[in-house]
Amino acid sequence: MRSGRFVAVAAAALTAVAAAALTAIAIASAADGEAMVGFPAGSFVMGTSEGPADERPPHTVVLGAFAIDRLPVDNARFAEFLNAVGPLDGSGRRLYDFDDPDARIHRIDGRFRADPGYDDHPVVEASWRGARDYCRWRGKRLPTEAERERAARGATARLYPWGSETPDAARAHFGGRYNDTRPVGSWPAGASPEGVLDLAGNVHEWVSSRYLPYPYRAEDGREDPDHSGERVTRGGAHDTGPETLKGTWRGRGVSRSPAAGHHNIGFRCAR
Repeated sequence: MRSGRFVAVAAAALTAVAAAALTAIAIASAADGEAMVGFPAGSFVMGTSEGPADERPPHTVVLGAFAIDRLPVDNARFAEFLNAVGPLDGSGRRLYDFDDPDARIHRIDGRFRADPGYDDHPVVEASWRGARDYCRWRGKRLPTEAERERAARGATARLYPWGSETPDAARAHFGGRYNDTRPVGSWPAGASPEGVLDLAGNVHEWVSSRYLPYPYRAEDGREDPDHSGERVTRGGAHDTGPETLKGTWRGRGVSRSPAAGHHNIGFRCAR
């Protein structure tokens, strides 16, 4: 009896420490304006037995505790990164396609600035490396594919971030015109129960993982940051259909080349 009580108290203490750690992350991130939402360690079912073949089979994945940005990174914040680091990395590889006509950040009077009216729109035209390096610059990282799905589906395998209701204009921005992004956080009705916004629609989001078949195994090379293969994108975009908004959708072929930016791919960070 005494031993059992000790185990229960110890478990409660560990749970409290984990909860405090996630709270500390949220507070620290809120201080620089980038609020995060914490998720406890545990298992969830990734993938589905329905839909595209690349979402199969459903399988159990165990994750450690993590936190993810409440909102995607916007143009104003990415411009800060470009002013600090530049549009190329140390090897001359592109972090941002600043000369692409779809870019919404440009150098004016020697400094990168978001185009008028686009400060709070999600950044697009960042390469996968640009997204990865931005997160590192902020002391964070890109979420894995598994973490991104866990954030979108919760522990109950929701169909969409908000639940099972059919997507509509109040919950997500989809089925629209080319390069017609909207300000981040514009769809509170589409928030997940945990409080994460914009997990479906507006822009796809880079994750750290390479696009490889299921089951997801972090140790099988898909999380290798130096591999040049296609990376997974999640969430759907302003100019894609409702099927891309599902929490299991993996964005096959969307990124084409992770070395380049794209007009409808953005990202958010994790820790």
